[in-house]
Amino acid sequence: MTSSKTLLLVGGTSDIGRATALCYAKAGWRVLLAARKEDEARRNADDISARTGTEVTTHRLDVLETNSFDAFINGLPQLPDTVVCVVGELGDQAKGQKDPAHATQLLRTNFEGPALLLGLFAERFLERGSGTIVGVSSVAGDRGRGSNYLYGAAKAGFSAFLSGLRNRLAAAGLRVITVKPGFVRTQMTAGMKLPPVLTAEAEEVGRAIFTAAEKGGGDIIYVRRIWRPVMMIIGSIPERIFKRLRL
Repeated sequence: MTSSKTLLLVGGTSDIGRATALCYAKAGWRVLLAARKEDEARRNADDISARTGTEVTTHRLDVLETNSFDAFINGLPQLPDTVVCVVGELGDQAKGQKDPAHATQLLRTNFEGPALLLGLFAERFLERGSGTIVGVSSVAGDRGRGSNYLYGAAKAGFSAFLSGLRNRLAAAGLRVITVKPGFVRTQMTAGMKLPPVLTAEAEEVGRAIFTAAEKGGGDIIYVRRIWRPVMMIIGSIPERIFKRLRL
């Protein structure tokens, strides 16, 4: 079935971004891939187009260049029906503790840039009267842990932003979806020892995003459902005990 709808995928060079874009392209959507490195996004675009026969274009966007966002949106061939933002950087917690520049990059990449960009799309969607926004956050934002609290804090902020935006736009009939993948086997986690039951594949995340956004899923999606009770348990641990744990 061919669709006349358009997806904007922000983070077009990532494994999750490619998998998500492929799901939409298979459903006949026109796909716009946005990425900081447009040449790398072009390789993904060509592969997706070859696999599906769907038009896929690339567009340069750096989420740290917030003053370019208006021009970026105005320069798109059309206002998309759905925007999916999968931008994220795990970074180096130990480095960020001593290097404010690295900490700033993590906070801006995982929270400030994506939030400001999606906020601008929300205004355009309100003017049009339709649109869906999907933000990929993280279970790391459900409770701060000593091993990655810079990344976790940024994702917590992003989740709170998406929650507030969802509350604000609901009356207008616009959807805002928060996706929390948990561990995902990607280039970003290469070399890490990941627990199989808690670890999703990029394709699994892509399917979860498409299903939630386009087939009437929920507002907050844990890609592996086991993460919901796991994080509820972690969230319920008293602080006096939690601070003694090596998490």
